[in-house]
Amino acid sequence: MDEETLERLMEQSRAFYELSLNYLSSPVVLYQLGLIVIAVVPAWFLSKLVEKRIEGAVRKIHGMRGLLRIIVAFLRRLHWFFIALFLGITYIVTRIVGWPGSTWLIYCAMVLSAAWLFISAMSRIIRRKSFAKLFAVVAWVYVAASLFGITDDIRLILESATLPVLEISLWQVITALIAVGVLLWVALKLGNILDGRIQTVEDLTPSLRVLLGKITRISLMIFAVLIGMQLLNINLTALTVLSGAIGVGIGFGLQKVVSNFISGIIILLDQSIKPGDTITLGDTFGWIRELRARFVSVITRDGREYLIPNEDFITTQVVNWSFSNKFVRLDVPFGVSYDSDPHEVIRLAKEAASDIGRVDSRFNPPVCWMVEFGDSSINFLLRFWIDDPQRGLTNIRGTVLLALWDTFKEHGIKIPFPHREVIMRTPVTVEHGAPESPEQPRPSRPPDSPEKPE
Repeated sequence: MDEETLERLMEQSRAFYELSLNYLSSPVVLYQLGLIVIAVVPAWFLSKLVEKRIEGAVRKIHGMRGLLRIIVAFLRRLHWFFIALFLGITYIVTRIVGWPGSTWLIYCAMVLSAAWLFISAMSRIIRRKSFAKLFAVVAWVYVAASLFGITDDIRLILESATLPVLEISLWQVITALIAVGVLLWVALKLGNILDGRIQTVEDLTPSLRVLLGKITRISLMIFAVLIGMQLLNINLTALTVLSGAIGVGIGFGLQKVVSNFISGIIILLDQSIKPGDTITLGDTFGWIRELRARFVSVITRDGREYLIPNEDFITTQVVNWSFSNKFVRLDVPFGVSYDSDPHEVIRLAKEAASDIGRVDSRFNPPVCWMVEFGDSSINFLLRFWIDDPQRGLTNIRGTVLLALWDTFKEHGIKIPFPHREVIMRTPVTVEHGAPESPEQPRPSRPPDSPEKPE
C-alpha cells in the first residue's frame, strides 16, 4: 500500500467520523435509538420467559432427534426472533403514525436482527463450531454492508491493497478463500455421498472400495483448490520459491506423514489387509475396523481400539489370519493315563470337538494324533478349524478343553497329573525298641553351699 492510498484512507476515515458524529447528534436519530431500546428490552425478557415454558414441553419429546435438534436450535435464538418481531411492530407503528420523521435506523435494526436469526440458524449445517461462527459473522457483515450501501467502498479499499510477492489484491484473496472454503465443503459432502455409494457395491473388494473412496475425495478436494487458484489468477511461476520451501518441509518435517500416506495407498493396492481381517501385529491381536490415510484402526477382544500407522504394516511382519480365507486351524494338546485305549481316546476327542458350534466339522473335520509317550501320560494333539477368528481364539480353545474333560470323565478316561514315587533299591527294616525310662531330676544344691568330697 503506497503513501497516497494511505493518506486517502485517513481522509475518508476522518470524514466518516465527522459524518457519524453529526448523524448521531440529530434528534430524529436519538428518538429512533430510544424506540429500539424500548423494543429490545421487553423482547429479551419475554424470550427468556417463553423459553423456560417451551423447554419443559421439549423435554417430553422422545424418538425424534431431527425435530428435537431444530427446536433446540430455535430456542437458543429465540431472543433474536422476538427482537426482530418487536422492531418490526415498532417500524410499522412509526410508519403509520408518522413520528419520528425518519424510520430508517429502526428498519436497519429490524433487518439486521432478522438476518442474524436466519444466518445463525443456517450455520448449524456446518458441524465445526469455529467455521460455523466464521461463516455467520462474514455473512452478517456482508448483509450489513449491503444495507448501508458501502460494499463498493469496501471493495475498492481491499482492491487497492495488494500483496507484493504474488501481486494480488486482498479482495481477490478474500473472495478466493470464501470460494475455496465453500468448494471444499461441497467437495467433502459430495465425497462422503459418493464414498457411501461405492461402499454399497458388492462386486468390489473391501480394499478397492476404500481406495476408490479415497481417490474420489482427494480428487474433489484438489479440484476445489485449483478452482480457487483460478479465481485468484495466480501465476504458478511466482510460487517457485514457495513450492521449494514446501518441498523441503515435506522432506524433513512431514516425512512420517507422507510415508504413512504412501504406505496406506500401497496397502490398498496390494490388498494385503482389508476391513474385517483378523491380524496379529506384535502383541496386538484384533480385527481391522477401518483403513485411514494415515493409520489403520484395529479393535482387540477387550474393546480397545489401536490406531496403528500404515508404515508398520509395510516394514514389520504382520500375521493376517484371514488373508486368503477365514479358516484358521488351532491345536489343543492333551494327555491321558497309560490305562486308556489310544484308539478310543482319539475317537472321543474328535467327537467332542465336532459337537462344538464354532468348530468346522463339515469341510474340515477335527483330527487327533498320538504324538508321544510321555513321562506319566500318553500325549495327543487335537487339531480343528474355525471360520470366525475375530470372535476369539482363547475362548474356543477353552471350550474344546471343557468338552474333552466332560467326555473323558463320562467314559472313565483319566487325565494324569504330576506326582513323584520314591523306590528303595534295598529292603528297609524298621525296629521298634523298648521305651527308655525318664531321667530322675537331680536335687538342686543350695547356693553357696560347700561341695562334699568324693
